Amino acid sequence: MAEKVRARDFIGKVVVSEETGRKFGVVGDVSFITESGELMNIVMVEPTKHVQDLQLLQDDRGRVLVPFSAVRSVGDFIIIAEKDII
Repeated sequence: MAEKVRARDFIGKVVVSEETGRKFGVVGDVSFITESGELMNIVMVEPTKHVQDLQLLQDDRGRVLVPFSAVRSVGDFIIIAEKDII
C-alpha cells in the first residue's frame, strides 16, 4: 500500500520540473474539492522567472496554479511533469 501524503505536507516544498530540473517555486497552499477531498492545484508562491514566462493559470490573488495531475513525485521536492502544464 502506498504511503498517504497529506496536503499540509506539501506546504513549503520546492517544485521542480521532471524534464529540465528547473525550479518552479515553493508550494504556498493547495486547492481541493471540499466534498471529496480531491486535490485540484498546487498554489505556488515565490515563482521563478521561468514560471512567470510560462503564463500559467493564477488564482484571484495572483498566485500561480499547477494542476495536481502534473505531480509525479512527492518527497523532499515536488516533482512535476512540465509537459502536462504547458
